[in-house]
Amino acid sequence: MQTSATAMDRLAYGDEHGGMTSLTGAVLIAATLTTGWVAGVLGHYAHTVMPALRRVDDRTFVTAFQAIDRAVLNPWFMVAFFGAPVLAVAGAVLAWGDGGALRVWLLVAAVLLIAGVVMTVAVNVPLNDAIKAAGDPDRIADLAAVRTAFHESRWATWNLVRTVTTVVAFGILVGALAAT
Repeated sequence: MQTSATAMDRLAYGDEHGGMTSLTGAVLIAATLTTGWVAGVLGHYAHTVMPALRRVDDRTFVTAFQAIDRAVLNPWFMVAFFGAPVLAVAGAVLAWGDGGALRVWLLVAAVLLIAGVVMTVAVNVPLNDAIKAAGDPDRIADLAAVRTAFHESRWATWNLVRTVTTVVAFGILVGALAAT
């Protein structure tokens, strides 16, 4: 009687049916974990941070947003944020020779993560930088103008789009892990 390898065995050692090598498995696990982390952070902004900030006065908004943006720019988040697409691309490249649908799904996840980075750099970062460039809220004469110039709804809309793309990429990577 022939037994089938478990998913973790295939991730670690591969199998005669095109299973992944341990390197591919490790990269896929790392891509999945970092993507989940990023999806959680972006999702937290979408469902908690921005709705809460929407309800506060201009001084509180500018002060809080500046502080939150400075805090998120840390090595832990940056490694996950930029590492997730790199790891997804690496996983797709490593799985490419195995053929099958897995490589295509990994490529889709990588493209979604890269799109999230592009959206962030093109939309969210310039808005973040502009509100920080306004200076210390205690020295800003017109906090309402700074808040208006920030374009809260634009920031929140694009954050939701990048959240959805990252969550979809996470789902694909979880599915890829489960299928291997």
